[in-house]
Amino acid sequence: MKRAPLFLALLVSGNFLGQPAAAKTGIAAFDNLDKNEDGLLTADEVTNPRWMRFLDQDGNGSVTLAEATEAMLKLRKKGEPVPDTTPVKPASEDPALTEAPVILKGSEHGVGHLVPDLTLKDSSGKEQPFSQHLAEGQGIILAFFGATCPISGKLGPELARLEKDAAAKKIRMLLVCPVATETIEDIQKFTAVHSLKSPVIHDAEGRLTATLAATTTTEVFLLDAARTLVYRGAVNDQYGLGYSKDKPNKTYLRDAIAAMLRNEVPAIAATTAPGCELDFKKEAAIAQTSVTYHHQISRILQANCVECHRKDAVGPFSLESYEDVIENAGMIRKQVERGVMPPWFAAAPPDGQHSPWLNDVSLSPQDKTDLLTWLASDRPLGNPADAPKPRQFPEEWSIGQPDLIVQLPKPVSIKAEGVMPYQFVTTTTTLEEDRWVQGYEIMPTDRSVVHHVIVQVHPKGSNVRDRGEGAEGYWAAYVPGNAARVWPDGFAKKLPAGATVSFQIHYTPNGKKTQDQLRMGLVFANAEPRYVVHTAAVAHPRLNIPAGEGNHIEVKEQTVPRDMNVMAFMAHMHVRGKAFKFEVTPPGGEREVLLDIPRYDFNWQLRYDCAVPKFLAKGSKVKITAVFDNSENNPANPDPTKNVRWGQQTYDEMMIGYFEYYTPNNRDVAAK
Repeated sequence: MKRAPLFLALLVSGNFLGQPAAAKTGIAAFDNLDKNEDGLLTADEVTNPRWMRFLDQDGNGSVTLAEATEAMLKLRKKGEPVPDTTPVKPASEDPALTEAPVILKGSEHGVGHLVPDLTLKDSSGKEQPFSQHLAEGQGIILAFFGATCPISGKLGPELARLEKDAAAKKIRMLLVCPVATETIEDIQKFTAVHSLKSPVIHDAEGRLTATLAATTTTEVFLLDAARTLVYRGAVNDQYGLGYSKDKPNKTYLRDAIAAMLRNEVPAIAATTAPGCELDFKKEAAIAQTSVTYHHQISRILQANCVECHRKDAVGPFSLESYEDVIENAGMIRKQVERGVMPPWFAAAPPDGQHSPWLNDVSLSPQDKTDLLTWLASDRPLGNPADAPKPRQFPEEWSIGQPDLIVQLPKPVSIKAEGVMPYQFVTTTTTLEEDRWVQGYEIMPTDRSVVHHVIVQVHPKGSNVRDRGEGAEGYWAAYVPGNAARVWPDGFAKKLPAGATVSFQIHYTPNGKKTQDQLRMGLVFANAEPRYVVHTAAVAHPRLNIPAGEGNHIEVKEQTVPRDMNVMAFMAHMHVRGKAFKFEVTPPGGEREVLLDIPRYDFNWQLRYDCAVPKFLAKGSKVKITAVFDNSENNPANPDPTKNVRWGQQTYDEMMIGYFEYYTPNNRDVAAK
């Protein structure tokens, strides 16, 4: 006979027969299984199907404490053995059996760097400088292939389409065969079968392959007209190791081309490229020469700094020119050495692992070394011919011209000094029908006094009031470092017809009187989305931070009420916030760190976007942990002699973990 778990043994005793179901039954073993604390056990909580069928006497899909007790008593009366209650772990596919593209941090794989002007030999033996292929063009695609590689063969038709489409945009393609043993006949057969017309480079000596640190026969490299690497990785995700799809879900190269032609940085700048592995040393990297401004430094600043540090942007000074950089060299060096700039505070991934964050803006080790080395030298300018193309930015909205602009009804006056209470301002939309919003941007008219904004949407006729932060998620938000959000195609938030939009605004006076009348621009989705985006909050309003305590820890746990696919995390504390961590323990599993922020900065409350959505199963336990510094050693501490509790103002404290997640659009599913 199998030995019953403690919970079943307690039930068999009969002491709790007839006890009504409640959120907490008082039976620890039952309550531990009842993850959502509703007094019922479901298949999500009882993971062994045989056990669930045994306990669910009426077959309605849920089990009360009385029902489970009755089932056990019947079993005991019959003298039958207790069924095997060993939890059944869900089957999981071995990730080694299939390989799809994995998103990489571009700056750690050469993206943004200058590609040297090598002399290349085509399949006819003609030598030509690489730069000649870029003459009078918008850019170039280096498409690696293996004439006998099966995945290269599958990608052949798409390469032919790309060749034609790119040519129409004045982007050339070079086909690169990195396999020394393949013959001219093999290469000619491959290009003929797929009707490829582009020049072919047989890189038999491996010079180009080593320079680019190419890894497989399916990798592609997109360069702009200044030979700056814009994208590297997979063409798309249609084919990989161990799988094929009817059509791709992700068109990485096409998306990168479109972004480059818009003078934008691709949302995904690097991926792995599943294909036939190349037998070259992985430590090879895009060649570095003596560090100069035009060759490396200008590109590092373009990729990591000038989006904020440019004229009329949020940064306090421009870094668009050599003169700008020299003028601010001391501050650049100090902030980079301190790890404050670029602003990124998530813990680094373990050695050998990729960053899990799509928007990771931390400097790569190579870029950080190059920048600090150059700043410590005589700061050579270098050859102007090595300079990158200047980045171009939109004059107003980063999301493009909005379909709808929602603005405060009138300007808010901000005093010169002291503290202002949070402002709660509402405005009513005039939409006559529901709309799906794919992106938003919040734009203050005076950024210097706006610390953060929480936006809520209230359906027509509902009670509109200031619920504060933490009671629920948010519909949109503006915080330092996060002013805009655009979701992928097929994802959107709902804006009901005639809805009222409320803005909770935290203004921070900066020494002069001013006014602000912020706007929120909205971009509508072109069609009904497949997924609806939500934001949930785990908040800990019962804070009690002792006076003078330099490392006070607060913890809050909460059960995940439904299956969630998390797209992003964001932590919120005030000036005593020191560190923040998100963790999850799945049912029957081990605790996992979702996001670790070892150095929290109130001035940069960043959103951390998942490169791959993180699935949280219903019944999982989410845990947020915060560390507060209420000591005199914290220079931002308003008063280290006072105990601190939850409150809206900066001299109070908060502890909120936000989860942006998506669920299927049931109406969309039903329509199909």
